[in-house]
Amino acid sequence: MAYLLDANVFTSAKKLHYGFDFCPAFWDWLIREHRRGKVFSIDKVADEIHAGNDELSTWADTLDNGFFLSPNVRTLHALGSASQWAVDHQFENTQKYTAAAINTFLQIADYYLVAQALSGRHVVVTHEVPANTIGTVKIPNTCLGLGVKCITPFDMLRRENARFVLEGGS
Repeated sequence: MAYLLDANVFTSAKKLHYGFDFCPAFWDWLIREHRRGKVFSIDKVADEIHAGNDELSTWADTLDNGFFLSPNVRTLHALGSASQWAVDHQFENTQKYTAAAINTFLQIADYYLVAQALSGRHVVVTHEVPANTIGTVKIPNTCLGLGVKCITPFDMLRRENARFVLEGGS
């Protein structure tokens, strides 16, 4: 089972936890784990990263073509399942997502990320947290509704025993 990373994993890592200037090991780890067939993202996330035109987009340009997955036939079927879930989902049997929330969800990378995970039996990795709000379709809620595992980046790093240790350290 592989991990599919949300855009916020990359952007938060760059801005907060694993800046290129002080924790290059995180970025090297992503590349290593990708080569082992464990870490990927999707082309829609790549589009978001490249829109930044910054150090992160420069790093993304160095990745091989297989890092950011494109939709396939199975993904297209899963897109239907994800959109149907969003349309049908009700909170406590009283309210559904607003039309605006559904329309936004169907136009952003989150929708494709969840569908790709569903079609490939991948684990979604995101900083997003579940929220029962009719105004926004959240990745963790959609994953839960579709039976897709969703974890934080820190959970992924712990599960994979990632270690970023200074030279000479233990």
